[in-house]
Amino acid sequence: MSDLNLLTTDVEADLRSVVRDLLADRCDPVAVTALYDGDRSIVAELWKVLAADLGLAGLLVPEERGGDGATAVEAAAVLEELGRAVAPVPFLTSAVVATTVLLDSDSELPAALAANERTAALLVPLSAAPHGALPALRVDADGRLTGTVTSVAGALEADVLLVPAAAGDDLAVYAVAAADAVLAPVVSLDMTRQLADVTLAGATGELVLADGEGAVRRALATGAALLAAEQVGVARWCLQTTLDYLKERRQFGRAVGGFQALKHRLADLFADVESADAAARYAAVTLAASDPDAEIAAAVAQAYCGDVAVRAAEEAVQLHAGIGMTWEHPLHLYLKRAKADQIALGTPGAHRARLADLIDLPAAPS
Repeated sequence: MSDLNLLTTDVEADLRSVVRDLLADRCDPVAVTALYDGDRSIVAELWKVLAADLGLAGLLVPEERGGDGATAVEAAAVLEELGRAVAPVPFLTSAVVATTVLLDSDSELPAALAANERTAALLVPLSAAPHGALPALRVDADGRLTGTVTSVAGALEADVLLVPAAAGDDLAVYAVAAADAVLAPVVSLDMTRQLADVTLAGATGELVLADGEGAVRRALATGAALLAAEQVGVARWCLQTTLDYLKERRQFGRAVGGFQALKHRLADLFADVESADAAARYAAVTLAASDPDAEIAAAVAQAYCGDVAVRAAEEAVQLHAGIGMTWEHPLHLYLKRAKADQIALGTPGAHRARLADLIDLPAAPS
């Protein structure tokens, strides 16, 4: 194993602080809740500020290709803050997953993404795991693409779709203008990352990678590893918000947070969130360093962090009692994001099964 620095750097801390301050100012929970009534006005405005003004769209793009040349560690810091604010922006889908696919090509699209001239999405279901089956649309002799992919995240915000297509025994990747596709928005559990069913009916595209399966799987693996940081952000917000609430709420003449049973629940949750943070950080650091443990670290993070985020959100709703069940309180946003993230890029169960293969752990006898 190589020497890995698991400590927070000044650059990372400054980036985290800037993103957090901006989201506190621009990502109002009331505006986010409005997404469930069909008002998506916050999405484009917030993404422009993050992508262009802060330059986050090009975070993972090398400097020589027009980006910032940052690493997975910095991207994880951003995603944790986005999770903490349930920000409805396509950073994961465009600046992480789609960008990672394109970096394996000679395309000029990474520079366009970094400059926020384009936003891209990989045409796979949100649930697609790095080691699972991949959808492949049909491509004819004239290079026209046909087929439908359901439950695609980031497609509604994208103007470029990266389309995996069967090319003989290989999986090619084409860049298709989103305007040439039929997008059917789906009423999603988490409307802050709304899904869409995407249909191509003879659309033409630019060949980006003739043999793109490796790039697509690396992109999904990168997305899965860094999604853990977003899940930690969700869990941390739920834990801190619940702790603050229980310090203020009084019953029988004392703060509710003083009751022993609630102290135990919060202590257990704190330990789980800290463990999730450690797993997510190790996944990001090993990914940034191209460490041999990167795939194992990502599987561990996704096998654990998704469940912790859901538990933190469920505990928050329960411990807020009646107010936690109301539409006006933002807790429902976090529970929905946690549940949607739990199945994104592979379920915890799928990642546990993959981890067993990676470390040669035999299955229990039936």
